[in-house]
Amino acid sequence: MDVINELIMQTVTSPWLYLIMLVVAIIDGFFPPIPSETVLVAAAAVGASSGGVNIALLCAVAAVGAAIGDNIAYAIGRRLGTRRFAWMRRPRVAAAFVHAQRALDDRSATLILGARYIPVGRVAVNMSAGALDFAWRRFIPLSLLAGASWSIFSVGIGLFAGSWVKDQPLLSAAIGVVLALLIGFTVDRVAARRRRVAVPQLAG
Repeated sequence: MDVINELIMQTVTSPWLYLIMLVVAIIDGFFPPIPSETVLVAAAAVGASSGGVNIALLCAVAAVGAAIGDNIAYAIGRRLGTRRFAWMRRPRVAAAFVHAQRALDDRSATLILGARYIPVGRVAVNMSAGALDFAWRRFIPLSLLAGASWSIFSVGIGLFAGSWVKDQPLLSAAIGVVLALLIGFTVDRVAARRRRVAVPQLAG
């Protein structure tokens, strides 16, 4: 266990951490399988538990990366639409696109800010915004605000876990990731329920 904790500390305190965080956050903006929340929460938890992490820099880098990734998703949506690839046509992803397309004009700020907390949802919303020609001058500030709020929230989870379990970076990272997954699952379920309620209303 001590060896694993030491390896984690070496990784987290490496100057490469911030570059890794930036790259992961960017890719996660348009490719959901990349777990940017996991990396961010775990790094913040280890930083709070044992030190060695510049939390403010980590938060800022993650926020910038998230905003860049979201704008890449927007650009992909504008260029390719929302049905070009097979994964876009999976039922869950397709349903997210449909919901985003119907709601974007009515409550764009709420949708873009809220979707940042749902891995598949944010890609669907941001690609839909591009595909539907939502004004980029409106999208950019919303994506910056969404990235900042997401980063602060995720870091907060990590800090809570790290302060709860001192000097145990492996355990604090694990607790932080579990908390993030539970919150993400809850948000995802609530969003799915709202979509099921909204569809009959729109149909009617």
